[in-house]
Amino acid sequence: MWWARVILLLLFHRGSSSSTTRAPENTCPPSSCGKISNISYPFRLKDDPKHCGDSRYELSCENNVTTSNLFAAKYHVQSINYNNITIRLVDPRVQQDTCSSLPLYFLSQSDFCETYQDRQYCTDPYQASLFRDGSLLFEHIVYLNCSHQVTNNPKYVDTTSCLNWNSNKGYYIYAMAGDLIAQDFQVGCHVILVTPTSWLSLQRNHQLLSYVDMHKALVYGFEISWLDLACNNSCGESNYCSFNATSDKLQCYADVDCSNIRWEWMNNCGIWPQLRLFVKDSIVYIWKVLLETIKAPFNRHPFISNMLSGEYPLRVLIGQYALTSFLVARFLFGMTLFIALLIYKRRKRHLSMFEYIEVYLQQQNNLNPIGYSYKEIKKMVRGFKDKLGEGGFGTVFKGNLRSGPCVAIKMLRESKGNGQDFISEVATIGRIHHLNVVQLIGFCAEGSKRALVYDFMPNGSLDKFIFSKEGSKNISYSQIFDIAVGVARGIAYLHHGCEMKILHFDIKPHNILLDENFIPKVSDFGLAKLYPAENSIITMTAARGTIGYMAPELFYKNIGGVSYKADVYSFGMLLMEMASKRKNLNVHAEHSSQLYFPLWIYDQVEKEQDIEMEDTTEEEKKMIKKMVIVALWCIQLKPDDLPSMNKVVEMLEGDVESLNMPPKPLLYPNETIENNQRSSLDQTMSSGYTSGSYDSVEIEANSLIENIS
Repeated sequence: MWWARVILLLLFHRGSSSSTTRAPENTCPPSSCGKISNISYPFRLKDDPKHCGDSRYELSCENNVTTSNLFAAKYHVQSINYNNITIRLVDPRVQQDTCSSLPLYFLSQSDFCETYQDRQYCTDPYQASLFRDGSLLFEHIVYLNCSHQVTNNPKYVDTTSCLNWNSNKGYYIYAMAGDLIAQDFQVGCHVILVTPTSWLSLQRNHQLLSYVDMHKALVYGFEISWLDLACNNSCGESNYCSFNATSDKLQCYADVDCSNIRWEWMNNCGIWPQLRLFVKDSIVYIWKVLLETIKAPFNRHPFISNMLSGEYPLRVLIGQYALTSFLVARFLFGMTLFIALLIYKRRKRHLSMFEYIEVYLQQQNNLNPIGYSYKEIKKMVRGFKDKLGEGGFGTVFKGNLRSGPCVAIKMLRESKGNGQDFISEVATIGRIHHLNVVQLIGFCAEGSKRALVYDFMPNGSLDKFIFSKEGSKNISYSQIFDIAVGVARGIAYLHHGCEMKILHFDIKPHNILLDENFIPKVSDFGLAKLYPAENSIITMTAARGTIGYMAPELFYKNIGGVSYKADVYSFGMLLMEMASKRKNLNVHAEHSSQLYFPLWIYDQVEKEQDIEMEDTTEEEKKMIKKMVIVALWCIQLKPDDLPSMNKVVEMLEGDVESLNMPPKPLLYPNETIENNQRSSLDQTMSSGYTSGSYDSVEIEANSLIENIS
């Protein structure tokens, strides 16, 4: 059964600091706060080292006043007496100089668990049953609210001389010293507050007190003890302990049954009362055996050994073996059931998502792509050996159709939102056909497997040509210009050539594919959004796109609504990178003014300086200048200042001399750019970008602003 004990130990084991049988060595010097200068074990202040004192007796120092938390109430500490093991507290609302307010907290002796008969597992750190000269020190003052004046009971003490209340309001407040018994209740009176004191018994001498005397008792406060802790440290848990007030010493009596069950039997006649006590006694002992087994799974506690050799062997067997095995079996069964339920819910959620995708695509009768099974996809890619690329969306493999042509197959990873990105891509480009938009040949939506089958683009994506590295392919500026015009035509078709406007939201070099003749194809419609042609503004709850290409209106709401102009802005950033064959942000630039390329190139064009590019002819320089001017028009801050994609195509196909110079692009709303501030501005922009490629994301606008600011 050792394994069962280990499991229960991990589940229920409590710290041994609360059940030690000897007082720990205390090497900490006393602390002080205000008038309390002898704060030592078991007490500690919050700022004391962790090994000092007992955490259950932690005190606080607030405004040079020592306070103690008792039953979620905060009392002021008046004194600590280590000789008779008592601490004296007072209600924080009780003032010595005035008696005009009621105490703040409701507290009586019944709040302490020692009040009840079975104290074997009492966990209260303090006890209130204190006696001195045969009198109980912990007494009460009871406040009552009456609907009429009480004149026939002298125990009801009028509080008019102190408390701020007006009898014209129809109620009267009285105070009573001592416990309230049934015959003291008056019709129309109810208790509003009970507060303790330890001073009344020393002053009353069996005579009635005035409210001034009661207030003095409240100012004195009440005493409580940490006797149980002192007894446990000195005598251990299995002995009886008492405090001898005459000698200020603890007295321990061994071999005494603390539960006193035998004495209860002697005072209860009849079979049913004795049976009730026997059942109660058995439950207590079985529970204690279980706790001792949990705390020491490999060692037998002396308490258990004594019971085995005495008159309780059956209770030990039940507590140590039967109940332990039952709890462990129940725990293991519950955990197994819980894990099975989680797996079932996860599979059910995934199945419902897959069914949703399959049903939706089956209902779209006007889709051109072919639906393939996963088995057919596996045959096309021939074991997934020829990998073309990999990203956050999934992995792209090269494959072949039955008829022979090469295709690119994108195997999607598991996505969020019921496969909305997959449905968006199929539903968007599955309906259109354009020279400059990638052609979707087919798709697979079988169970958890999702794939998209495209035309194969031998030259890959545009980024590897314009962001040329050593050893990579280079293309001429005339080819780059033709690619720019083709991309512009493809985006213009998405915006204006379909029944529904299609917003791509992720125009960037990585999503422009090139066929064998370098004809560009706009691809990757995972973030695309369709909306009616008559609508100019769309509603979005999250910003979409890639940082560095995203339009400002996606996260600056005060400059305009989100529309197809967001793609125009992204195209402008793409066009600027194509014209310069470099990223718009160059963290390795020699001069800070060249960090952000659009601002630097604007100054060059505005001053009618030639844009220096390597190995370019005069005709190519005109193409570059045209691309730069069009790009500057496309990256204006406000959406209303941006041209449509049809206008962009017209400007690219026209003469450069007919193009007007646009205003200088702003990076932020209400921004003023001065030459002597350029360095700090560029440095600010550099913090929001990286020199590597960017992943497409859909993020909340607030988090986006944090990322780029």
